[in-house]
Amino acid sequence: MKLILTNEVSGLGAPGDVVEVKDGYGRNYLLPRGYAIRWTRGAESQIASIRKARDARAIRDLGTAQEVAQQLGALKVRLTTRAGEAGRLFGSVTSNDIAAAVKNAGGPELDRRRIEIGNPIKSVGRHTVSVRLHPEVSVNVEVEVVGS
Repeated sequence: MKLILTNEVSGLGAPGDVVEVKDGYGRNYLLPRGYAIRWTRGAESQIASIRKARDARAIRDLGTAQEVAQQLGALKVRLTTRAGEAGRLFGSVTSNDIAAAVKNAGGPELDRRRIEIGNPIKSVGRHTVSVRLHPEVSVNVEVEVVGS
């Protein structure tokens, strides 16, 4: 099945890429979630606009990505959320929450889709998340979750 990606899919490609995937993966995962659209000659014209939007959001080059990585590495990110008596959170911490906490801590504005949370954050304490700034640059950010 030939598809055009509309969102970044880890291990597959970036928005605007034309990919060939197995029918079940495309039909059951990528299309229902809106990560891709079917490739047609008419949809081919949308690739330019998708790539233009991606380039506007993307960090321009490797040097800039490394500067942002250094800035994120030195940052102390603290996130306050509601928690129970035993330190268990009501819900979990999302990538939107982490992006907002980084910005509040004086860091750069991050795209929530570039933040990868390995295990769900459901308790107070220190947790490490990965931020993919560039295909070649990834940085681990330590987030301290504090209950209110």
